Amino acid sequence: MSILVNSGTKVICQGITGTQATFHIRRSLDYGTKVVGGVTPGKGGEMHLGLPVFNSVKEAKEATGANASVMYVPAPYVRSAVREAAEAELDLAVCIADGVPIKDMMEIKAMLKDAPTRLIGPNTPGIITPGEARLGIFPENIHRPGKIGIVSRSSTLTYEAVLETSRAGEGQSTVIGLGDDMLIGVDFVDALERFHQDKDTRAIVMIGQLGGTFEEVAAKYYKEIAHKKPVIGFVAGNAIPFGHKMGYAGDIISNGHISAQDKKDAMEDAGIIVVDNINDIHKELAKLAA
Repeated sequence: MSILVNSGTKVICQGITGTQATFHIRRSLDYGTKVVGGVTPGKGGEMHLGLPVFNSVKEAKEATGANASVMYVPAPYVRSAVREAAEAELDLAVCIADGVPIKDMMEIKAMLKDAPTRLIGPNTPGIITPGEARLGIFPENIHRPGKIGIVSRSSTLTYEAVLETSRAGEGQSTVIGLGDDMLIGVDFVDALERFHQDKDTRAIVMIGQLGGTFEEVAAKYYKEIAHKKPVIGFVAGNAIPFGHKMGYAGDIISNGHISAQDKKDAMEDAGIIVVDNINDIHKELAKLAA
């Protein structure tokens, strides 16, 4: 099974005629993702990659029945792009762009509070359900269908976690990159809740990093779940001396006062299996399968 996206998800691309969008949408189409159209204001009525282009998300949804969007728009235009997706009542929007202003993200969080649209990102590689749908920039060749859910705040370490599941002889149900920024849409709690509801996800890999309190909040949530699925956790930055600031936006804001060890302690207290080295994840997955 999967969470958030599957073979039936109808996807549009906001900014489809751009260079990066063209490259990645072509790969997603080749992967089998059901991309049904795109949006570029002023280019409505044109065709791109064999897909119809519309002037607005509303037009695209009405014509195609789309329920998800992947956005390849520059950071200054993310707020208006998300607003369009929310007003069209799409189920999901995936924002790849980095450098989205904090003020814009605060407004985005407010506008999505009572909206049906879930946002993944910004500054994310996206989401992939192996063999079914790819929304974003994931290297699709390293994924394969399976029963391990992966959720990560570190874009590059998401790929490492995928490789670790392969080393354990496992595949992935769904892989989500939450995004590296301080303010994001879908968070660990959202992902853990959905993975627990997915009957075919039997274990979860959770990759955290310095900055913010996302991991601590997720640990509190997990601790209170009555019927837990196993979660294997890793926090990037454990080798960094206390007080040293990483480049993550959240760590700069928290002034380095929350260490990786603090996050690990909270996760372990909640019953999460925490590894000190990301390369040990496959060993813990093997123990769960034994």
